[in-house]
Amino acid sequence: MLILSCASKLQLLETLLKRNLPQTVAVYGAVVNINRGNPVGHEVIVDSWPDCKVVLTRPRTEADTDNTDLYKNIYAAFYWDLDVYRRLLLDTDAVNWNPCVQKQTGFLLATYSGCWPVLTCVGLDDLSQKGGSWVLPTSLSILFLPVISSRLDSSFTISTLKSSHVDILNETWHHGGNEQSRRYLDNIVKCFPNICILDNNGHPISWGITDPLGAQIHGYTLPSHRRRGYLAIVLRALSMKSHVAGCPVYGHTALNNVQMQRFRTFNRLLLSV
Repeated sequence: MLILSCASKLQLLETLLKRNLPQTVAVYGAVVNINRGNPVGHEVIVDSWPDCKVVLTRPRTEADTDNTDLYKNIYAAFYWDLDVYRRLLLDTDAVNWNPCVQKQTGFLLATYSGCWPVLTCVGLDDLSQKGGSWVLPTSLSILFLPVISSRLDSSFTISTLKSSHVDILNETWHHGGNEQSRRYLDNIVKCFPNICILDNNGHPISWGITDPLGAQIHGYTLPSHRRRGYLAIVLRALSMKSHVAGCPVYGHTALNNVQMQRFRTFNRLLLSV
């Protein structure tokens, strides 16, 4: 197990992961953010270099991380060799098994998946010996860039979120509603690309934000402003902003949100024609 800290090696790794998109999208997004200032203090683990079979990103071990804080303990992984990946997880200290770890991984044939494929491949019995709790997948990620057919109300403006907006983000996020989630949202609003639509009073009515893995999360429009295409406007603006920053363009969609999955897939197909 190696901690990859050399800037030139990290840049080579970013290029390698980019060549393997979309399968590597989650870990690629994490490495992109690491190479562009590393605002949340993550690091890269590989099994070997330069012929690595596994790439894993995690919070720095020396960082001030609360082991009970699910929102900070975010991992991303991609592997070319399942046996090497299994050994890295089970026979090294690459993963902190104490907290409720939010484990995100991609397999060679999958664009992106949640933690369940890891549990299935490695074995639930093996992982249970490590202790801690596991969070089952709640989202699916799809590459997308929305096609816009809506117009913004003339009294509204496209802007970015501020810390003063975090309370409403926390109240409306299905993973939010607690102090840890509030701190997490406040941090990513400060550190990563986001877009919102403000009404004539300066209050956000639709927004989208990105997380430490470069994924778009918490795309939301207040119920009183829905069915006007505002979220499509937000997501397209956020996608362009992420693309200009060199980040991948993809996002989380709830597994039961079939309408949004179809929306993102449809727009992806339109762009590929």
